[in-house]
Amino acid sequence: MNSTKIIAIDDNREILLSLRILLGKYYDEVICFPKPCAEAEQALANDDVHIVLLDMNFTAGATSGREGLDFLERIRAVDPSVSVVLMTAYGDIDLAVNAMKLGATDFVVKPWENKKLLATVSAAQKLTLSNREVHSLRDTQRVISEVANSPFNQIIGQSKAMESVFSTIKKVAKTDANVLILGENGTGKELVARAIHRHSGRASNVFMTVDMGSIAETLFESELFGHTKGAFTDAKEERAGRFEAANHGTLFLDEIANIPQTLQAKLLSVLQNREVTRLGSSTSKRIDIRLISATNANINHLVEVGSFRQDLYYRVNTVEVHIPPLRDREEDIFLLANHFLEMYAGKYGKTRISLSKAAQRLIKSYSWPGNVRELRHALERAVIMCDGKLIEPDSLFLNQNKTNLDSSVGEKSLNIEDVEKQTIVQALKVNKGNVSLAAKELGLGRTTLYRKMAKYGL
Repeated sequence: MNSTKIIAIDDNREILLSLRILLGKYYDEVICFPKPCAEAEQALANDDVHIVLLDMNFTAGATSGREGLDFLERIRAVDPSVSVVLMTAYGDIDLAVNAMKLGATDFVVKPWENKKLLATVSAAQKLTLSNREVHSLRDTQRVISEVANSPFNQIIGQSKAMESVFSTIKKVAKTDANVLILGENGTGKELVARAIHRHSGRASNVFMTVDMGSIAETLFESELFGHTKGAFTDAKEERAGRFEAANHGTLFLDEIANIPQTLQAKLLSVLQNREVTRLGSSTSKRIDIRLISATNANINHLVEVGSFRQDLYYRVNTVEVHIPPLRDREEDIFLLANHFLEMYAGKYGKTRISLSKAAQRLIKSYSWPGNVRELRHALERAVIMCDGKLIEPDSLFLNQNKTNLDSSVGEKSLNIEDVEKQTIVQALKVNKGNVSLAAKELGLGRTTLYRKMAKYGL
């Protein structure tokens, strides 16, 4: 029994019965309709139909084939991948040939020979599968193109703080173990994830990045698991999700702690079963991915207070990698700075640019709360603003009130996010870590406070 669904449309009930008996021996399901109708279109939209056997005329005395051609166009609009085989009388062969130019796959002449009909149906089924495979590949490629980032350079660092990171990458890369990367914003978590992928057995396959913090809750399932055409108002075509697009490769879930609790169970189910079901579909698809996740939040605290599921935490955290902040990588600061200077000097057509002694002292004493990302942006801006060959402190535009920063935020900072973080820290301190009391004092809901704590790594 072949798991293929066929729709047959003919006003002659004896023909429909013959088709059901003959094709029912070889194929999973034959759905019959006495005429083109909304129910047939609905079956096309909702079921995984591979072939439509379509008569040309349905009204007594009609010979133009217009009814069949009209419904052929509707079929093509609903599912352009399905194969349509026309059933026609001997005298209508020219009409059938013309219909093939409009998208029909083949035709059979009534009365047919069973062997010829079976051969035609078999060829049509293979064509449908081929069409859908091509569509799936194009669909996957489109998703990849939408989310692909420009490639990163190799990780730069020779400090002792980075030695354990390099060692862990080397050990874990050759396995398929799930990895959780922890570190502050701007430390290079995605760079480490790409390094793991690049040294893994999946290096020749796709590396798919998903920023979990940027996906709206209403689009979560659609973006990650895909959707069928018509699954919701704006679903105008079938679309693969990120899990399908990453099949046989690596899926990187950045800022995983930002997933709302209501959606964590759905993600856990997919990771446990290694199957995804597109929104609007009842058919699941197997996936083969290597999972790497990352967050800047104190995820252990989130597990303790119940805002991140413990079972999901264990699922994503077979191996944990901690990325040190730049302030703990003093030996790497000038190595990175010189790399960015060379890169941006080349990009903007400036040569022999270097840091003045004063700028070097500032870079060394500055605490770099934004880590490597902040250093990179500071050097790019400095190269652009520099008029001569030396970059002076003023060209770096650094807030020197932020030097020697620890886990709290300097009181002199006027940055609105720094002020918000310090206020939350103070509220939690005053209320001895009681999130409910701190949220009440701040005038926030508990869920909102948990989300902001995750954002600031508290």
